[in-house]
Amino acid sequence: MIKTCMRAALAAAFLALPLTTMSPASAADAGPDALPMTLKQAVAALPTAAESREGYQRTRFKHWTDEDRDSCNTREEVLIAESRTAPTIGPGCKVTGGRWHSYYDGETLTQPRGLDIDHMVPLAEAWDSGASTWSAERRKAYANDLGDERSLVAVTARSNRSKSDQDPAEWQPPLADARCTYTTDWVATKLRWGLAVDKAERQALRKLAAGCGQERVEYEPAG
Repeated sequence: MIKTCMRAALAAAFLALPLTTMSPASAADAGPDALPMTLKQAVAALPTAAESREGYQRTRFKHWTDEDRDSCNTREEVLIAESRTAPTIGPGCKVTGGRWHSYYDGETLTQPRGLDIDHMVPLAEAWDSGASTWSAERRKAYANDLGDERSLVAVTARSNRSKSDQDPAEWQPPLADARCTYTTDWVATKLRWGLAVDKAERQALRKLAAGCGQERVEYEPAG
């Protein structure tokens, strides 16, 4: 995936928002000089907490906004950033063509209508894991996070809808070669936003990390 100044600029307004959930203590104790961590260390840095979906509604996360008022909402920004060729952009910043690699299943697409923009950690899972205590503004920041290219990814609609709101204990990408990258991106996103894992999720992440010895996790806390 391509890093772009566009994502970083759009994220600037969000990163100043206060974090209302506790950050992982072990990650904080390690300090910035300890990063990047191994995937095993990163999994250990995640706090454990029971999950609850009580009160969740998708509308509590305002997403696909246009924070920099350039007519490109978050979905279009991700499509532009991740296209492997210069994308075709119509009126109102509507992306009409490009070339995208869906790393979940290894497919290449040239038409954006076949793509979903996936929240690496789904909105419902984020709610379960700590976002239920956040302000509306912080949930909006999460839902439109362009400050880390792992937070939002363009993938085939089929793979995204197969994943739904499941965590790695319940779903992994169908392409086996993508699973270590996916696990690393998942853990980095949870650490970035101070989100917890439940016992089943931690157990699955530990097992996955054991088979991904070369992966390293580096992240910038969101706020």
